[in-house]
Amino acid sequence: MAKTLLRLMTELSSRKWISRTVGAFSKSRGSKAFIPYFVRTYDIPVQEAEKDWKEYRSLNDFFTRKLKPGMRPLELSEHALISPVDAKITAAGPISAGTLLNVKGQNYTLAELLNHSPHLEKYKHGYGFVLYLSPRDYHRIHAPVSGRKIESEHIKGKVYPVNDFGLTHMRSVLSRNERLITYIAHDYGEVAVVKVGAMNVSSIQYADTDTSTWAQGDDLAYFEFGSTVVLLTQSGTFEPKPGLQPGDSVKMGTLLGRLKPKN
Repeated sequence: MAKTLLRLMTELSSRKWISRTVGAFSKSRGSKAFIPYFVRTYDIPVQEAEKDWKEYRSLNDFFTRKLKPGMRPLELSEHALISPVDAKITAAGPISAGTLLNVKGQNYTLAELLNHSPHLEKYKHGYGFVLYLSPRDYHRIHAPVSGRKIESEHIKGKVYPVNDFGLTHMRSVLSRNERLITYIAHDYGEVAVVKVGAMNVSSIQYADTDTSTWAQGDDLAYFEFGSTVVLLTQSGTFEPKPGLQPGDSVKMGTLLGRLKPKN
Protein backbone atom coordinates (compact mmCIF):
# COMPACT_ATOMS: atom_id res chain seq x y z
CA MET A 1 0.00 0.00 0.00
CA ALA A 2 2.78 2.43 0.94
CA LYS A 3 4.66 1.77 -2.31
CA THR A 4 1.47 2.27 -4.34
CA LEU A 5 0.85 5.60 -2.59
CA LEU A 6 4.44 6.71 -3.20
CA ARG A 7 4.17 5.78 -6.88
CA LEU A 8 0.95 7.80 -7.15
CA MET A 9 2.54 10.80 -5.44
CA THR A 10 5.52 10.54 -7.76
CA GLU A 11 3.29 10.39 -10.83
CA LEU A 12 1.44 13.51 -9.69
CA SER A 13 4.60 15.42 -8.83
CA SER A 14 6.46 14.49 -12.03
CA ARG A 15 4.67 17.00 -14.22
CA LYS A 16 6.58 19.37 -16.42
CA TRP A 17 4.89 22.47 -15.01
CA ILE A 18 6.05 21.56 -11.50
CA SER A 19 9.58 21.04 -12.74
CA ARG A 20 9.47 24.34 -14.62
CA THR A 21 8.19 26.15 -11.52
CA VAL A 22 10.94 24.69 -9.34
CA GLY A 23 13.47 25.44 -12.06
CA ALA A 24 12.35 29.07 -12.34
CA PHE A 25 12.64 29.56 -8.58
CA SER A 26 16.08 27.91 -8.46
CA LYS A 27 17.31 30.51 -10.98
CA SER A 28 15.91 33.46 -9.05
CA ARG A 29 17.94 35.72 -6.79
CA GLY A 30 15.72 34.72 -3.86
CA SER A 31 16.86 31.10 -4.11
CA LYS A 32 20.40 32.11 -3.11
CA ALA A 33 19.30 32.06 0.54
CA PHE A 34 18.79 28.29 0.26
CA ILE A 35 22.38 27.52 -0.73
CA PRO A 36 23.63 27.07 2.89
CA TYR A 37 20.66 24.78 3.61
CA PHE A 38 21.51 22.53 0.64
CA VAL A 39 25.19 22.52 1.55
CA ARG A 40 24.38 21.31 5.08
CA THR A 41 21.64 18.88 4.05
CA TYR A 42 23.71 17.08 1.41
CA ASP A 43 27.17 17.66 2.90
CA ILE A 44 28.38 19.27 -0.31
CA PRO A 45 32.18 19.73 -0.49
CA VAL A 46 32.16 23.48 -1.11
CA GLN A 47 35.95 23.65 -0.82
CA GLU A 48 36.16 22.07 -4.29
CA ALA A 49 34.04 24.78 -5.91
CA GLU A 50 35.56 27.36 -8.22
CA LYS A 51 34.10 30.20 -6.10
CA ASP A 52 32.95 30.82 -2.54
CA TRP A 53 29.27 29.88 -2.19
CA LYS A 54 28.37 33.52 -1.44
CA GLU A 55 29.49 34.50 -4.95
CA TYR A 56 26.85 32.37 -6.69
CA ARG A 57 23.82 34.32 -7.91
CA SER A 58 21.22 31.60 -7.31
CA LEU A 59 20.72 28.02 -6.20
CA ASN A 60 20.90 26.86 -9.82
CA ASP A 61 24.11 28.83 -10.35
CA PHE A 62 25.60 26.98 -7.38
CA PHE A 63 24.41 23.55 -8.52
CA THR A 64 25.92 23.98 -11.96
CA ARG A 65 29.21 25.18 -10.43
CA LYS A 66 32.60 24.45 -11.92
CA LEU A 67 35.45 23.14 -9.80
CA LYS A 68 38.87 24.52 -9.00
CA PRO A 69 41.56 23.43 -11.47
CA GLY A 70 43.03 20.03 -10.61
CA MET A 71 40.09 18.80 -8.56
CA ARG A 72 39.37 15.97 -11.03
CA PRO A 73 42.61 14.60 -12.52
CA LEU A 74 41.99 12.21 -15.41
CA GLU A 75 42.95 8.60 -14.69
CA LEU A 76 44.33 7.87 -18.12
CA SER A 77 45.90 4.85 -19.75
CA GLU A 78 46.15 3.88 -23.40
CA HIS A 79 42.72 4.17 -25.07
CA ALA A 80 41.01 4.91 -21.74
CA LEU A 81 37.28 5.42 -21.28
CA ILE A 82 36.73 7.66 -18.25
CA SER A 83 33.67 8.46 -16.19
CA PRO A 84 32.02 11.61 -17.51
CA VAL A 85 30.58 12.47 -14.08
CA ASP A 86 30.82 12.16 -10.31
CA ALA A 87 28.29 9.42 -9.61
CA LYS A 88 27.31 6.10 -8.11
CA ILE A 89 27.32 3.17 -10.52
CA THR A 90 23.70 2.00 -10.53
CA ALA A 91 24.30 -0.70 -13.14
CA ALA A 92 27.13 -1.92 -15.36
CA GLY A 93 27.41 -4.80 -17.76
CA PRO A 94 27.24 -6.16 -21.29
CA ILE A 95 24.30 -5.24 -23.48
CA SER A 96 22.55 -8.46 -24.49
CA ALA A 97 20.82 -8.48 -27.89
CA GLY A 98 19.96 -4.81 -27.56
CA THR A 99 18.92 -4.94 -23.90
CA LEU A 100 20.61 -3.32 -20.92
CA LEU A 101 20.06 -5.87 -18.16
CA ASN A 102 19.11 -5.56 -14.50
CA VAL A 103 19.03 -1.85 -13.80
CA LYS A 104 17.57 -2.05 -10.29
CA GLY A 105 15.68 -5.19 -11.33
CA GLN A 106 14.45 -3.83 -14.65
CA ASN A 107 15.70 -4.40 -18.19
CA TYR A 108 15.91 -1.57 -20.73
CA THR A 109 15.84 -2.03 -24.49
CA LEU A 110 18.08 0.23 -26.55
CA ALA A 111 15.14 0.87 -28.86
CA GLU A 112 13.25 2.61 -26.05
CA LEU A 113 16.28 4.24 -24.41
CA LEU A 114 17.61 5.66 -27.70
CA ASN A 115 14.17 6.51 -29.08
CA HIS A 116 14.49 3.98 -31.94
CA SER A 117 17.53 5.77 -33.36
CA PRO A 118 19.39 4.02 -36.20
CA HIS A 119 22.47 4.28 -33.96
CA LEU A 120 21.12 1.53 -31.69
CA GLU A 121 22.35 -1.14 -34.12
CA LYS A 122 25.94 -0.26 -33.15
CA TYR A 123 25.32 -0.94 -29.46
CA LYS A 124 23.30 -4.16 -29.46
CA HIS A 125 26.20 -6.18 -27.99
CA GLY A 126 28.15 -3.34 -26.43
CA TYR A 127 28.61 -2.37 -22.80
CA GLY A 128 26.66 0.04 -20.63
CA PHE A 129 27.06 2.02 -17.41
CA VAL A 130 24.22 3.71 -15.53
CA LEU A 131 25.68 6.56 -13.44
CA TYR A 132 23.48 8.30 -10.85
CA LEU A 133 24.26 11.84 -9.69
CA SER A 134 22.91 12.71 -6.23
CA PRO A 135 22.20 16.29 -5.10
CA ARG A 136 25.60 16.19 -3.35
CA ASP A 137 27.53 15.53 -6.56
CA TYR A 138 29.25 17.86 -8.97
CA HIS A 139 26.71 18.27 -11.78
CA ARG A 140 28.76 18.94 -14.88
CA ILE A 141 29.24 16.25 -17.53
CA HIS A 142 32.56 15.80 -19.34
CA ALA A 143 33.65 14.00 -22.49
CA PRO A 144 34.48 10.34 -21.69
CA VAL A 145 36.61 10.09 -24.86
CA SER A 146 38.32 12.38 -27.33
CA GLY A 147 36.20 12.57 -30.44
CA ARG A 148 33.65 14.43 -32.53
CA LYS A 149 29.91 14.73 -32.32
CA ILE A 150 28.10 12.55 -34.83
CA GLU A 151 24.60 13.47 -33.76
CA SER A 152 22.67 15.02 -30.90
CA GLU A 153 19.06 14.18 -30.09
CA HIS A 154 16.75 15.77 -27.53
CA ILE A 155 13.83 13.55 -26.50
CA LYS A 156 10.98 15.13 -24.58
CA GLY A 157 9.59 13.06 -21.74
CA LYS A 158 8.59 12.87 -18.11
CA VAL A 159 10.61 13.98 -15.10
CA TYR A 160 10.37 11.00 -12.77
CA PRO A 161 12.98 10.61 -10.02
CA VAL A 162 16.00 8.52 -11.00
CA ASN A 163 17.06 7.64 -7.46
CA ASP A 164 16.83 4.10 -6.06
CA PHE A 165 13.09 4.38 -5.45
CA GLY A 166 12.33 5.69 -8.91
CA LEU A 167 14.45 3.10 -10.72
CA THR A 168 13.12 0.24 -8.61
CA HIS A 169 9.41 1.03 -8.33
CA MET A 170 8.60 3.15 -11.39
CA ARG A 171 8.33 1.51 -14.81
CA SER A 172 11.14 2.18 -17.31
CA VAL A 173 12.10 5.55 -15.88
CA LEU A 174 15.28 5.90 -17.97
CA SER A 175 13.28 5.40 -21.19
CA ARG A 176 10.33 7.60 -20.19
CA ASN A 177 12.18 10.64 -18.88
CA GLU A 178 13.49 13.55 -20.91
CA ARG A 179 16.84 12.73 -22.52
CA LEU A 180 19.63 14.53 -24.33
CA ILE A 181 21.78 12.05 -26.26
CA THR A 182 25.22 12.79 -27.69
CA TYR A 183 26.82 10.28 -30.07
CA ILE A 184 30.60 10.72 -30.16
CA ALA A 185 32.94 9.06 -32.69
CA HIS A 186 36.39 8.06 -31.42
CA ASP A 187 39.36 6.17 -32.87
CA TYR A 188 37.74 2.74 -32.48
CA GLY A 189 34.06 3.43 -32.94
CA GLU A 190 31.38 5.34 -31.11
CA VAL A 191 29.99 6.03 -27.63
CA ALA A 192 26.55 7.32 -26.67
CA VAL A 193 26.27 9.68 -23.70
CA VAL A 194 22.61 9.58 -22.65
CA LYS A 195 21.80 12.37 -20.20
CA VAL A 196 18.52 11.59 -18.42
CA GLY A 197 16.47 14.35 -16.78
CA ALA A 198 14.82 13.86 -13.41
CA MET A 199 12.21 15.28 -11.06
CA ASN A 200 12.85 18.99 -10.43
CA VAL A 201 15.60 19.03 -13.06
CA SER A 202 14.37 21.84 -15.26
CA SER A 203 16.76 21.23 -18.12
CA ILE A 204 19.87 19.54 -19.48
CA GLN A 205 22.19 21.97 -21.21
CA TYR A 206 25.23 21.71 -23.45
CA ALA A 207 28.17 23.68 -22.09
CA ASP A 208 28.60 25.16 -25.58
CA THR A 209 26.01 24.42 -28.26
CA ASP A 210 28.50 25.26 -31.02
CA THR A 211 31.10 22.69 -29.95
CA SER A 212 31.31 19.54 -32.07
CA THR A 213 34.67 18.08 -31.00
CA TRP A 214 36.00 17.34 -27.55
CA ALA A 215 39.24 16.28 -25.96
CA GLN A 216 38.80 13.72 -23.21
CA GLY A 217 37.68 15.46 -20.02
CA ASP A 218 36.38 18.60 -21.77
CA ASP A 219 33.22 20.21 -20.44
CA LEU A 220 30.33 18.66 -22.40
CA ALA A 221 27.06 19.50 -20.63
CA TYR A 222 25.44 19.98 -17.23
CA PHE A 223 22.34 19.08 -15.26
CA GLU A 224 20.33 21.58 -13.27
CA PHE A 225 20.10 19.53 -10.04
CA GLY A 226 20.80 15.78 -9.99
CA SER A 227 20.12 13.08 -12.53
CA THR A 228 21.62 10.11 -14.39
CA VAL A 229 23.96 9.45 -17.30
CA VAL A 230 23.77 6.22 -19.28
CA LEU A 231 27.09 5.62 -21.06
CA LEU A 232 27.05 3.09 -23.92
CA THR A 233 29.98 1.69 -25.90
CA GLN A 234 29.81 0.23 -29.39
CA SER A 235 29.74 -3.56 -29.71
CA GLY A 236 33.14 -5.23 -29.46
CA THR A 237 35.10 -2.05 -28.67
CA PHE A 238 35.40 -2.03 -24.86
CA GLU A 239 36.94 -3.97 -21.99
CA PRO A 240 35.75 -2.86 -18.52
CA LYS A 241 38.19 -2.17 -15.72
CA PRO A 242 38.28 -5.22 -13.41
CA GLY A 243 36.56 -4.78 -10.08
CA LEU A 244 34.11 -2.00 -10.93
CA GLN A 245 30.58 -2.96 -9.89
CA PRO A 246 27.16 -1.50 -9.08
CA GLY A 247 27.22 0.45 -5.83
CA ASP A 248 30.72 1.82 -6.40
CA SER A 249 31.18 5.59 -6.44
CA VAL A 250 33.33 7.18 -9.13
CA LYS A 251 34.61 10.67 -9.79
CA MET A 252 34.77 12.39 -13.14
CA GLY A 253 37.99 11.14 -14.74
CA THR A 254 37.92 7.70 -13.07
CA LEU A 255 39.01 4.95 -15.46
CA LEU A 256 36.07 2.78 -16.50
CA GLY A 257 37.95 0.56 -18.93
CA ARG A 258 39.83 0.41 -22.21
CA LEU A 259 38.64 1.01 -25.76
CA LYS A 260 39.90 -1.36 -28.42
CA PRO A 261 39.54 -2.03 -32.16
CA LYS A 262 36.47 -4.03 -33.06
CA ASN A 263 37.31 -7.64 -33.95
